Amino acid sequence: MIEKIKNEIHKIVIGHEELVDAMLMALLSEGHIFVEGLPGVAKTTAVNTLAKVLGFDFKRVQFTPDLLPLDITGNEILDLTKNSYKIKHGPIFTNLLLADEINRAGAKVQSALLEAMAEKQVTIGEKSFKLNDPFMVLATANPIDQEGTYNLPEASLDRFMLKVEVGYNSIEEEFLIVKKVADKKFEKVESIVSLEQFKQMQQESLNIHIDDELLQYILEIIFATREPKKYGLDEYIEFGASPRASIDLYKATKAHAYLQGKDYATPYNVAKSAFMALRHRIKLTYKAKVEQIDADTIIEKILEKVIAP
Repeated sequence: MIEKIKNEIHKIVIGHEELVDAMLMALLSEGHIFVEGLPGVAKTTAVNTLAKVLGFDFKRVQFTPDLLPLDITGNEILDLTKNSYKIKHGPIFTNLLLADEINRAGAKVQSALLEAMAEKQVTIGEKSFKLNDPFMVLATANPIDQEGTYNLPEASLDRFMLKVEVGYNSIEEEFLIVKKVADKKFEKVESIVSLEQFKQMQQESLNIHIDDELLQYILEIIFATREPKKYGLDEYIEFGASPRASIDLYKATKAHAYLQGKDYATPYNVAKSAFMALRHRIKLTYKAKVEQIDADTIIEKILEKVIAP
């Protein structure tokens, strides 16, 4: 079923395998994704296509400096005919929510969204409302044109299960994109999964087996980010990943193994998931930035030094 889903998505989304995998991994694990990428690299198209393939509701919110929390969650409005207040739900009441350029809105708006991600509910007036199930936020940020933006603090980034960095397509992939767009030859995407089937897939992903030795390997990777001096990386890591990172890497490893059609996880699944689960959770020192060493480079060095079972 996973291959059918991915094939259906790739009718529209050319390339970007990591993004497609990350979306499926987060959905299966009930997590959320932070996507950083330049304009026009199909971030919106990818999540919209995923929603169509799975038959889920999809809404998009463009974050701007004048956006208010109530524009996302909803509000109480006065019904003059009944002289009473009624609740108007905001776009957050959906299955897949695209928070486009989340760093262009202020901290109050960001915190309203992050609270909903953590609690899976929102409060409007005096009432609390459960969000849809499944529910996933895909937040995007533009790595250029940073004027007038509000960067998410580390504690807020930690709420996202995975971070994906989306770059340009290869020349072969863009060749196909240009031809399909110009000739309007994109195939029609169909919904091929029911909600019951998706729930079953979530349970199957949850049941993926992870040995205690592999869990120990996951924790050693996490602790390497917290104790960088042991690995000769203290010059580059200011502070490491949180306990939430351990949980998310564990879940991501299971989901990655499931995407490969296996019923057990291996060190390969841990390594492939580690970049997505940790790159936004490692704060680098000034020296690392000066030497243009990014989080992926640090993770790669940790994977080289920590012995896999």
